[in-house]
Amino acid sequence: MHLELKHLRAVQAIHEAGGLARAADRLNLTQSALSHQIKGLEAQAGVDLFVRRAKPLRLSVAGERLLRLAERVLPEVAAVEEEFLGLEAGRDGRLHIAIECHACFDWLLPVLELFRHSWPDVDVDIRPGLSFAALPALQREELDLVVSSDPDDLPGIVFTPLFDYDPVFVAARGHPLARRDSVVAEDFVNETLITYPVDPARLDVFICLLDPAGLRPREVRQVELTAVILMLVASGRGVAVLPDWVVRSIRGNPDYVVLPLTEAGVTRRLYAATRAGDEAKPYVGHLLRLASSEPQKLQRV
Repeated sequence: MHLELKHLRAVQAIHEAGGLARAADRLNLTQSALSHQIKGLEAQAGVDLFVRRAKPLRLSVAGERLLRLAERVLPEVAAVEEEFLGLEAGRDGRLHIAIECHACFDWLLPVLELFRHSWPDVDVDIRPGLSFAALPALQREELDLVVSSDPDDLPGIVFTPLFDYDPVFVAARGHPLARRDSVVAEDFVNETLITYPVDPARLDVFICLLDPAGLRPREVRQVELTAVILMLVASGRGVAVLPDWVVRSIRGNPDYVVLPLTEAGVTRRLYAATRAGDEAKPYVGHLLRLASSEPQKLQRV
C-alpha cells in the first residue's frame, strides 16, 4: 500500500469535520477530489475506511487505525516543517561548540549570554569533552564551531580570526621574579608552573617560550579552576602563565605581579573554526561578531 501524508490528512480531516464536504473545504479540495482520494486508498488497502451509512460519517476499524497513525505522525511532520522554515529564515538552528582553550570559558559564557537574547530559538551547547578531538568532530558535523588558537588546513573548514591576546606571567608579589620587567624561558627552570589540566603542547607558555628554548620547569602542577590557580600563586606555591583576559580580576591587587613574556611580549590569536558556508548563517555570523568584540572589553578592564 502506498500511503502518503495527504491520505493521513484526509482521514483526519473527515473524522474531525464529520463529512466529506466540510473536510474538502478544510483541505482546499473539491468534494469529488477528496472522495476519489479516499476510494483510491481503500482500493489499495482492500478495506473500507468509513462506515458510509452513518451520520455523521464514521471511521471503520481500519480507519481508526489510520487516524491514530495520523495523530502521531502529522504533528511531527508539522514540527519539522516549522523547524526548516526557521532555518531558512535564519531564526533557529543548532550551535554546538567545543573549545581548545581551557580559559576561554571566562569570555565565552558572557558572549553566549548576550547571544541567547538575540537568538532564543538556537540550540546552544558546549562540548568540553570533545575539545581535544574537536576539529575532526566538526568535520563529522558532531560540532558546529570550535574555538582554537591553532588553525589548520582542513578540507571544508574555515578559520575566522576572533581576537589577539597576550599570555602573561603571574606570580606572588613577594616572588624573586616580581622585581623583573619581564620573564624569559630560563626563569621557569627552577619554578613550579601551575597550569590547567591540558597537554603542554596546547599551552601558550610551552608553545611560545619553553619548547623553542628546549626547557622545562622544575615541576608542573595541573589545576582545573582559574580561581584556584590564582590562590596557589598568591600563596607562593608556584607561578602561572594566563591569558590577559583572565588576569583582569587581579590587576591592582597587591598580592600579585603580572609581567610580559620576554621584553617584547608574546601575542597569540584565537580563531573560530566552522564548516565552510556556515559562517554565512545569520546566527553564526552574529556569534562570531560578539566573540570578536566582547572579549576585548574584558582585556581593557
